[in-house]
Amino acid sequence: MTALLVVLGVVAFLAFIVAASAIRVLREYERGVIFRLGRLIAQKGPGLIILIPIIDRMVRVDLRTVTLNIPPQEVITRDNVPASVNAVCYFHVVSANDAIVQVENYLMATSQIAQTTLRAVLGRAELDTLLAERDRLNDELQRIIDDQTEPWGIKVTTVEIKDVEIPQTMQRAMARQAEAERERRAKIIAAEGEFQAADKLSQAAAMIGRHPVAIQLRFLQTLIEVGAEHNSTTIFPVPIDLFTPFIEAARKQHEDERASPG
Repeated sequence: MTALLVVLGVVAFLAFIVAASAIRVLREYERGVIFRLGRLIAQKGPGLIILIPIIDRMVRVDLRTVTLNIPPQEVITRDNVPASVNAVCYFHVVSANDAIVQVENYLMATSQIAQTTLRAVLGRAELDTLLAERDRLNDELQRIIDDQTEPWGIKVTTVEIKDVEIPQTMQRAMARQAEAERERRAKIIAAEGEFQAADKLSQAAAMIGRHPVAIQLRFLQTLIEVGAEHNSTTIFPVPIDLFTPFIEAARKQHEDERASPG
């Protein structure tokens, strides 16, 4: 009787182990790829999954978005400038069967594809393009990587270039270039200001020429401005017309001297 109870206990224990190995629970973001005797039969989940012990084998696949950090890549741009560039890639599995059957390790494969694509695309771009047109380069990287990983059931949603490191000598050269560009713009703006001021002055001179009394009003206005500043200097405006007779007399005397012989 005791031996029978021991046998029943052992059988019950083995049955419990077999039943436990046959039951799987998949979360909402997981899928199970089922192989029966090595042959793909189905994709199941989420929820409770019943397997045939020993015969069936299940591989879990996570469907959540994966954040893949692309290590820094040493690239030489189209204009022969060395740079170190790193990026981040976001992707998720859209076909669990393809992700398991078509590629050995889809995480490693996607990482390698992202690294080689990053070097190839940025090597065709110039440094100014790399610094100023990141959005276009990001879109191009995302499209190329997505096309290459599509047979594996992988969907690449976003690729972002995070950081671009260039040599210190190139940074100093770019700083000098930016400084020279700012100086050029400042000189152009100053020249445009002088041109506009000269144009306005010529218009003012033409207006005063048509109305000579305007210069007297301008003198009086200047006198008021000087007095408002509590300046001890007193300015008396003198009309230019007062000096006209003296100028004419000096000019006539000079002409007479040149006309007289000897």
